[in-house]
Amino acid sequence: MLRALAVLLLCLPTAAFADTQAPATPRPHTAGPTVRSFIPPLRMPRLGFARGLRVYLPPDYAGSAKRYPVIYMFDGQNLFDDATSYVGEWGVDEAMDAIAREDGFGAIVVGIDHGDELRINELIPYFNVRFLPNAGGAFIEDVVTVIKPFVDANYRTLPDRDNTAIIGSSLGGLSADYSIHRYPLVFGKAGVFSPSYWVSDTPFANARRTPLPAGARVYLYIGGREGEESVPLVEKMAQVLQAQPGGADTVTMHVVAEAEHNETAWRVEFPRAVRWLFRLPPAVAGQ
Repeated sequence: MLRALAVLLLCLPTAAFADTQAPATPRPHTAGPTVRSFIPPLRMPRLGFARGLRVYLPPDYAGSAKRYPVIYMFDGQNLFDDATSYVGEWGVDEAMDAIAREDGFGAIVVGIDHGDELRINELIPYFNVRFLPNAGGAFIEDVVTVIKPFVDANYRTLPDRDNTAIIGSSLGGLSADYSIHRYPLVFGKAGVFSPSYWVSDTPFANARRTPLPAGARVYLYIGGREGEESVPLVEKMAQVLQAQPGGADTVTMHVVAEAEHNETAWRVEFPRAVRWLFRLPPAVAGQ
C-alpha cells in the first residue's frame, strides 16, 4: 500500500487530475479540418454517463470509397485541439496527416472524452479501494458495445481486430492494456503509454494467465522520469508478454530516459507507435 501511494503521489499531477482543470488563459483552437466533434455526446449505458467523441478522418476520406483502420483513444480533449487540452495537445491529426503523406497510410482516429473529475474512476478497470467506484470495466464495455458499433455504422471502417487499435496514456494506458486483454477479438493492437500499473497487480496476473492471440501487437512506452517504479513495472509487463509464443516479435518496449509524464512526451511518441503497430517503415530522420 505504501509503495502504491508513493507512486500515486508522483503520478497524480498529470495522471489523475491534469485533464480536469481549465487552462488559466484560453488558447486558440488547433484541430485540423478533418476533425469533428459529436454533439450531443454519445450515451454510455453501463458507465451511466454520456461521453463526447472527437473523430479524425484521413485526408483522402471524403474523396474516396476506401475503408480504413480505426484507432480508439482515451482523453479525447487532449488529442487534437490545444484549446481543449490541459497543457497541450498530442497533435494526433498532424501526425496522422504526415503519415498519410509519407506512407500513404490512413486511419480513422476516435477520441473518447474523459469525464473531468470522474476520469480517475472511469479509467480504473481493476479493484482499487482508494478510487471507488472502479468503473473502468464498464467504460471499456461501452467502448466495445456502443462506441465501436456506432463508429462502424457511420464511417467506412475496417472493423476486424487486425485493423482496430486502442491507445492511451497514464490511466488511459492502463485501460488500453486492459482492453486488449479483456477483448482480444475486438482489439488487435494496443499502444500502452506510461501505464498506471501501480493501480493493481491484476494486469500482470491476467497477462500470464491468458496469452494474447497470435498476431496481436502491443507497444509499451515509458519515460525515465515518470517515477521511481514506473520503468520497472513496464519492464515487468514487457517480460511477461514477450515470453509468450510470438511475443518477441509482436511486443515492443520503448524507454525514453529523459521523458516525463506529460503530453509533450506522448506527442513525440505517438507517430512512432502508430508506425510500429501498423507495420509501417520508421520515419526518415529529419521528418
